[in-house]
Amino acid sequence: MIWLIMLVIVVLDQVSKWWVLTSLKQIGTIKIIEGVFHLHYLENRGAAFGIFQDQRLFFLVVNTFITCIIIGYLIKHPRINKGLMWALSMIAGGAIGNLIDRALYGYVIDFFDFQIWPVFNVADSAIVIGQVLLIFFILKSGKEDMTGETS
Repeated sequence: MIWLIMLVIVVLDQVSKWWVLTSLKQIGTIKIIEGVFHLHYLENRGAAFGIFQDQRLFFLVVNTFITCIIIGYLIKHPRINKGLMWALSMIAGGAIGNLIDRALYGYVIDFFDFQIWPVFNVADSAIVIGQVLLIFFILKSGKEDMTGETS
């Protein structure tokens, strides 16, 4: 299940970015709901909110390191709590999607533009949802440890 979640996220992310590169890039912006939600082609050479611009090598190294730690944890703990498994799989899948962009293009392709928030993509969404699930799991875990085993 872990690998399927990651694969689905990476495929959705890369297919959507392929469409953005082949169709939206030439147009620039498609206004879905004027002033609220647009599809907008953006080359993000930084991190969230555009910080750390043009630090490609740094992002490649850090992203690869964190993704390997997550995948290693998932492999080491195959009977993990389902909530934690979903959270970490989503984070890893999103990280891999953005890692592919940085390796291929030197930037991440973003395109969801809600006008009041920085432009983002499918991988970013998976990472954020995964982080929210992870925080929820940590706060809720109580007597369960991070492997999902009761004490």
